[in-house]
Amino acid sequence: MAEQGNSRQVTSNQLGVHDQLLQVVEKHRQSLFKKPITTFNREAFEEAEAAWQAFGGRLILDSCCGVGASTRKLASRYPEHFVIGVDRSEDRLSRKLGELPANAVLIRADLVDFWRLAEAAGWKPEYHFLLYPNPTPKKKDLKQRWHGHPVFPSLVALGGQLESRSNWRIYLEEMQLALKVFGVEAEITALDMDEPITPFERKYHLSGQDLWQLKANLNELATG
Repeated sequence: MAEQGNSRQVTSNQLGVHDQLLQVVEKHRQSLFKKPITTFNREAFEEAEAAWQAFGGRLILDSCCGVGASTRKLASRYPEHFVIGVDRSEDRLSRKLGELPANAVLIRADLVDFWRLAEAAGWKPEYHFLLYPNPTPKKKDLKQRWHGHPVFPSLVALGGQLESRSNWRIYLEEMQLALKVFGVEAEITALDMDEPITPFERKYHLSGQDLWQLKANLNELATG
């Protein structure tokens, strides 16, 4: 019998791009995000930076990496790169999925601090993956989505080839418009299922849900 999934579709009282999206993104683009950075996140960043320097190579960020399955697969796909998987959940990161490749590290940290530290340190990842972030689909929760959060300008400033995936197309449509505020064009396409890169991708696909991906060259900021 073929394997099946049982994941429910995203439901929301928001049926299209949030009507306050552009206003919120523009406000954050023009404002300095002053939230203090915690000692824990600063130490986590230093651990990540030391691991990267020890290995060398070009950098890949796997933000919201969950249990680290995507980090492992990206490290295998790009053996000459160093992949840093970041997630704030100790429970997810502690799950045993096998040995971590030499060109990868898993870091427990809050990305709200981690991205700002990376920006301040001048990090320029070649690729930045943001795979299946929590879409927080209730209309009132726009500012909990990454593109609606005050830290979004730091994500954009890091540059690189950004790829985000979701089973809620509206999430990616919002990110596409948010990037346009910064002068970056993004493309959204249906995701052709080959080998699932995250457990979320696998379960949503097995549940018969449509999956979408957004790709954008954040280096356009520096050249265009």
